[in-house]
Parts: sequence; structure tokens; C-alpha cells
Amino acid sequence: MGMTMAEKILARHSGKEEVRAGEFVTADVDRVMVHEMLAFMIEIYERHNIPKKVWDPDRVVMLMDHYVPAPTVDAAEMHRKMREFARETGLKINLDGKEGICHQIMPELGYVKPGDLILGTDSHTTTYGAFGAASTGIGATEMIAVFATGKLWFRVPETIKFEIEGSLQERVGSKDVILDIAGTFGSDVAQYRSVEFHGSAVEEMSISSRMVLSNMSVEIGAKFGIIPPDKKTIEFVESVTDEPFTPVYPDDDAIYEAIHELSADELEPKVALPHSVDNVKSVGEVSGIKIDQGFIGSCTNGRLEDLEIAAEILEGNEVHRDVRLIISPASRRVYRSALEKGLIDIFLDAKAIVCNPTCGPCWGGHLGLLGKGERCISSSNRNFKGRMGHEESEIYLASPATVAASCIRGEITDPRYV
Repeated sequence: MGMTMAEKILARHSGKEEVRAGEFVTADVDRVMVHEMLAFMIEIYERHNIPKKVWDPDRVVMLMDHYVPAPTVDAAEMHRKMREFARETGLKINLDGKEGICHQIMPELGYVKPGDLILGTDSHTTTYGAFGAASTGIGATEMIAVFATGKLWFRVPETIKFEIEGSLQERVGSKDVILDIAGTFGSDVAQYRSVEFHGSAVEEMSISSRMVLSNMSVEIGAKFGIIPPDKKTIEFVESVTDEPFTPVYPDDDAIYEAIHELSADELEPKVALPHSVDNVKSVGEVSGIKIDQGFIGSCTNGRLEDLEIAAEILEGNEVHRDVRLIISPASRRVYRSALEKGLIDIFLDAKAIVCNPTCGPCWGGHLGLLGKGERCISSSNRNFKGRMGHEESEIYLASPATVAASCIRGEITDPRYV
């Protein structure tokens, strides 16, 4: 009897020949990522007099991205304590706040490989599934245990398979695909399940586009959101790391809890309305809703291809006089590439506001907060009430193409007709 990707990876990392959904295992971890959540871990260490210990300083990636640059004294103190912790424990990979958003720079700098088991202190750690890894977010207390032992227990999840066939239309992207899945199946369809994305539409996607699917798999409840590695995956990973890796693939006779078949051919741009990721409509159903702000960035859609499609739409146009558009590249490297390609000039000419790589606008930590009654159309991943500012503001989730088109018109707009 065959195994799914999640089952194979968890079996390998727990020293077993095979595991089955529902079984409990203790697995060795390949890599962990910690951002500002480390500051809360430090509080727990100090409150309970727990020795600060890291099982392998080479396998921990520490960075700041949620409060960068530090917008308050409290945030500055948080960062100071993190830097002190890194020195005390001998962490080898301290990226501080200099490289960008965690889920962009982890694969970009070669810290993600097919077949890996990776944990992070952020829910969107599922992003690394785009590279054939099993990755998920955990809390502060769990990460303290991982820091001490390099291991964590798992309940082996059931797996849901999404077969996405066909080809996406121009200016319809992977963000529209995952929003369509959320709207069709609901935000809890994959609760503590592993999700596998297959099909010709996924195979056609770039690495960046696949990262969107894995990133937002957590928005439908998934523990893992995995895409089988192919030539594109292998070539990318080999271009950023010399470390060896062994890809994992599902068996032909793997057992899936459910298999859902979808067609990409006729898919239209989608928008998730307030205040839930699964409150999804086709853009034509909500066209004309006035907006006050747009945001292009985040760990979901702040990559170079996202900036390129936004620039293509914005070039020769200006952001509507009643709208402010905030653009934040996902990493320093993405920012540099955008500069070299002239994209930043296009954004500035369009009167957009270009910020440093940061999570700030996405979750309302700082930058671009919304006032009472204001609406933002955002390329980020969550639209919960109050996430980007005032509790009476509204967030509409969409692709970078839809965000750019909407910011030109001042209202939600189908990017195919701009």
C-alpha cells in the first residue's frame, strides 16, 4: 500500500519504513525558522528559568520581518533581545532584518530542499511545500522543545489531492486558483490535513506561482501544502544550495482522503470579500466597489513576477487620486531585481508608495494602517476584521494584477480589461 508525500517525509524523518494517517510519530527536523516570535520564546525561557539551548546552531534561521524597521521602542527591544539570544546560543544564521520576509528568503537563500521537514514560528511556513518539503508553523512553546531536541511529535495527517488541469488565462494567476479553492471548498476543508497540488496547470506555473498555492494552503486549514518537485524545482534548488537532497514523490497507489478535480481554463480573477478568506466571488460580481488603498507585497505575492505584472498594468497610468497604493518587495534581492528592471521607476511614476521588504502592511503591525470605514484591496493572505487597521475597515484579497488594475480605476476592477 502506497504513501502520500506527507507520509513518506514523516516516515523518513521518524526512522520508519512506512507510516499511516492517524499514527503518531516523533520526527527529526531538518531546519527551523524563527522571526519575532523568538521574543515570546525568550520570555518563556526567562519566566520559567529554562536553559537557553539550541540543538544545532547551524539549522536555525533567525530573522526579523514583522516589525522592520522597528516602529516602536517595544519592537526595538524585541529585536535587541533576539540579537542577544543569537549571540548567547551561537546561532550561525542571523539574518536580522536585512534580507526580507521569511518565506521569501528561506528558499531564496537555499534553506529549503525537497524532502525536508521544516518548522517555523509563522503559520505560512507551509510555503516551502512548493519545493516538495513538508513544512508547517508551530507556536512558541513547541519551538522551545524543538530548539532543545531537534525533534517534534506529529499526528500523520490525512491527505487531500487537488488535480488542477488546463491553462490559466492571461492576467489570471495562482492567487485566483487558491482563492477559488477556498471559496469552493471552504476555509476548513483541509483542517489538519496535508494537501497535494497536482495537474498540468500546476506544472505550467513558475516556482513563484506555486509558492502562492502552498503559502495559502494554511488558509484552508492545511498542516502541509505540498507540490511534487519537478525539473523546475530541482533546477531552482540546485541554483541556491550545494547541500544534497533526496526528493520525495507520492506512490501511485497512495491513499487520499479526497481527490478534487478542477479546471483552470475558464477560471476568472477572484476576490475574497471581508472578513473571511473563503468569502470569494468572481471579480465581475464585485466590480465597482470603491477602494481607498491597495497593497502589493507580503509572503504571498511580493515576488518579482508579482511586481512585473503590476508594473505592466501600471505603466503609463497613475494611481487614482482617491487611492494610495503601497508596494513592498518580498526581499532585498527582489527589490534589487525590480530596480534593475526599471519596475520601481514605473511604480514611482504611477505615484505608488514603495516600501522596504517587510510584513508591516499585511498584518497591520505598521505601515499603511486603515482608518474607520476604509477599504483595501490586498495581495496578501488574510482579510480578518481589524487585521490591517481599524476594526470597521475592510480588506479584499486579490491577485497583484487585480490590485494594480483596481488602484488605477479607484474601484475593484477586472485586470483583463485594463
